[in-house]
Amino acid sequence: MEYQDPMFELLSSLEQIVFKDVTQTAALTQKPNSFNEFEQLRRGTGLKIDDFARAMGVSVAMVKEWESKRIRPSATEMKLMRLIHANPKLSKQLMD
Repeated sequence: MEYQDPMFELLSSLEQIVFKDVTQTAALTQKPNSFNEFEQLRRGTGLKIDDFARAMGVSVAMVKEWESKRIRPSATEMKLMRLIHANPKLSKQLMD
């Protein structure tokens, strides 16, 4: 059995981990585009635009601005959209 320096083995393992898939690492560090995410979340709720706006606590005009990509939803608005998307019952509670 051939002797291998433990430091060499450690560095080789680290190199494989670090440089295994640079594109995957780059994708993980990029923030999701809130415009693209908004479209997915909005469609995924199945709500009409006026119901969605009411659940979000904004005007229909604001939702249309988001959909036209003229205005970007804030981080807080995106979090609320994610919650509504994950829990459809929440939208009904927010509309009451």
